[in-house]
This record gives sequence, C-alpha cells and structure tokens, in this order.
Amino acid sequence: MGTHAKLMTRGSIHKNLIYFAIPLSIGTLSQQLYNTADSLVVGNFVGREALAAISSTASLVFLTIGVFQGLFVGAGVRISILYGAQDHEGLKKAVHTSVAFALLCSLFFTVFGYIFAPLFLTWMGTPGNVFADANTYVRIYFLGVSALILYNAASGILQAVGDSRHPLYFLMTASVLNILLDLVLVGYFKLGIAGAAYATIFSQSVSAFLAFRLLFTTDDVVRVELKNIRFHTGHITKILRIGVPSGIQNSVTSLANIVVQASVNLFGAAAMAGSGSFMRIQGFAFIPVTSFALALTTFTGQNLGARQIDRVRKGTRFGVLFSMILAESLGLLLYYYAEPLLSLFSRDPAVIAVGVQKAQISTMFIMPLALSHVMAGIFRGAGKSMVPMSVMLACWCIFRVIYIKVALSVLMDIRVVFWAYPITWSMSAVIFIIYYFSTDWMGSRKQKAKA
Repeated sequence: MGTHAKLMTRGSIHKNLIYFAIPLSIGTLSQQLYNTADSLVVGNFVGREALAAISSTASLVFLTIGVFQGLFVGAGVRISILYGAQDHEGLKKAVHTSVAFALLCSLFFTVFGYIFAPLFLTWMGTPGNVFADANTYVRIYFLGVSALILYNAASGILQAVGDSRHPLYFLMTASVLNILLDLVLVGYFKLGIAGAAYATIFSQSVSAFLAFRLLFTTDDVVRVELKNIRFHTGHITKILRIGVPSGIQNSVTSLANIVVQASVNLFGAAAMAGSGSFMRIQGFAFIPVTSFALALTTFTGQNLGARQIDRVRKGTRFGVLFSMILAESLGLLLYYYAEPLLSLFSRDPAVIAVGVQKAQISTMFIMPLALSHVMAGIFRGAGKSMVPMSVMLACWCIFRVIYIKVALSVLMDIRVVFWAYPITWSMSAVIFIIYYFSTDWMGSRKQKAKA
C-alpha cells in the first residue's frame, strides 16, 4: 500500500496547484459537513434554541481546529522542504517527531478542553437558555478531540509530500458516517444535541484510524514505525518555530471571533442562529480558497527546498490571482442566494433575516479575505510564519476587538458587528501586499551571495 506522494518541483505549475487543491477542497468540504450536519439536523429536529446552542459553540470549535492545524503546519512545512530537497533520512525523523507531538497534544487538550469548556462558554456570554446544551456539546466534543488532532497530524504529513487524495477519501468516509449517525441519534433516538456531538467524535475517530493505518502500512518514505515515534533532536525545534506562530495566529484570531460571538449573543437567539448559520455557509464557499492556500504552502516549501526560486515566484503569483477571482465569484453567488441557503438551517424569518444581513455585508469583501489567506499560506511555506501571525494578530484580533467594543458603544446595531470582518480583512490584505513586494521573503539574495 502506498501514498500518492508527488513532487511539485517539476511539471506544470498550474496543473500541480489545481490538481493538488481539488482533493483538498473536497476533503475540506467533507470536514465542514461535520458540524454543519449537526446544525442542519438539530435545527430541523430539535428547534431554534438547540441550533443557537450549536451556533454559539462554533467559534470555540473553530478555535480548537485552528490551533491544531496551525501547530501541524510547522510539521508540514518542515516535511515538504525535506521532501523537496530529497533528504529522506531527515524526513523520516520529522514525520516521527510530528506523530509524537500529536500524541502529547491529544492528552493535554482532551483534559484541558473538558475541564474548562464551561468557563469558555461563560466568557463568550452564552445565554442561560442555551448554556446547558452548548456545554453538553462542547464537553463531548473535547472527549473525542484526540481523534481530530491525530487526523490533522496524519493529514499534514501526507499533504506535505503531495498526497491530497488519501485525506480526501478518509474525510468523505467520515462525513457520510457523521450524517447517518446524526439522523439516527438525533432524528430517530431523540438524543438531541448530545447525539450530534457523539456522531461527530465517532466519525472523527474513523478518519484518524484510516489515516494512521495508511501511515503504518505504506511502503513510502513517510511510513510510521512505533519504535521511532519520539522527539528527534533538531526537528521538534524547527517544527515548533513554524508551527507555534501559526497556532498562535489561528488561536488569537479564533479568540477574537469568540469576542465577536459574545457581541452577537447580545442580540438574542435569532441573531445567534442566523449569524452562525451564515458563517457555516460562508465556510463552505471559501473552501476552494483555503485549499489553494494549503496547496501553495506545500508548493512553496517543496520548491524552496529544491532552491527553485523562479518557480516559487511564478506559482505564488498564479495562486494569488486565481484565488481572488474564484473567491469573489463565489461571494457574488452567496449574495444572491443567501436566503434560500439559510432556509436549509431554519424556517424562522427572524433567523433568516439576520443571516441575509450578514451576507449582504461580508460577501462583497471576499477578495481581500482570499488574498490574506493565500499570502499567509505562501509565507508559511517559506518558513516565515511569524509574518502572518503578526499581521493577523494586529488586524484580525486586536483591531477587530477594539473596533467592535467602540462601535457598539456608539451604535447598538448587529450590522456594526458584521462590518468588523470586511474592515479587518482589507487591512491585512494591504499589509501582506506591501510585505510581498518589499522584502526578500524567499531568501533569493542569500542564495545569490552564497553562489
């Protein structure tokens, strides 16, 4: 059994990126189905308060996912650079270090998340009428969070060597299982929000099992062996140097979104359900862009490892332009079809009205959001993860929170909260453009000096 490993240092740049991004997009779509299936089934079988409870946990769940994905970006970039340089011995050590790190994170976050879930929900200002359901969902979710961590570690390893197909297969299997379990546990057995949470963690466990079964049985260079799972000297430091800033970036951005969610909570259950439902719809629409950002991270890492500077330059320019055009096209579709899409989650006119308001504000500014994500992916692939961390921290966290607090003190209107997103997206996009064109982020001058 082998992986679909692929060197992105040769062949058509456009085809390499597109063919790598397509399975990523479908796989990410499958991952989005986890919580969206929960919302759809709970919203239709249980009611508005239960939907509001799940919607109110979205920022906390995304925080969890974002931290893990950020941490394992470091492993992915390290592995992709070693793979591009064809350093197989170093690559094997990086792979086993990544697995050891995932096991340590699994233990820590399971205990930490379960204990502190009620405190996080309290900080978010979760209303009393949905607090119990929200707490039940989050605590069960954290009991199974180790599966999410292990899957992200395995998926990151595979994607770093150009295999985006196997993660797709595993996620599609788990997503279908999650939908079926939601219908059975919530629709048939009437387990409510707890049934949705159990369906999610069981499905995540299946995807993690399938991913690691491949890593333990493959004949490729990324094969995992139990005896070698440990922190190999030198590799954990380099992984953390890239992964920690990425994890911090994702976490502080998600923490800022928790503050935003707390502000949305002030406007009641309908606002919570409508805003949360549109966030899920927007998440689906944005999948191709985030997939391109991941593709560019792998592409940049492999080609810089092979010292192909011109190829990196051409690939990044194509990726940025393509992603921005694609994102705005999808944004226009969301603008015109927001109402029928929102009606899939709830038939409550108040819920739909809030979601449509959010759509009308945010969909016209998807292009700067796309540019920010893609640029962040490129800089991470180049090992410059401090750059996106600093920019996102300043724009998407500090400024966003200050803006909301000040603006709501002047005008208590939920549209004020919704405008926080396009304003901060545009700010980060401008900063990234300046950095891209004004610095030697690829290290090309260093290479010329050595030559």
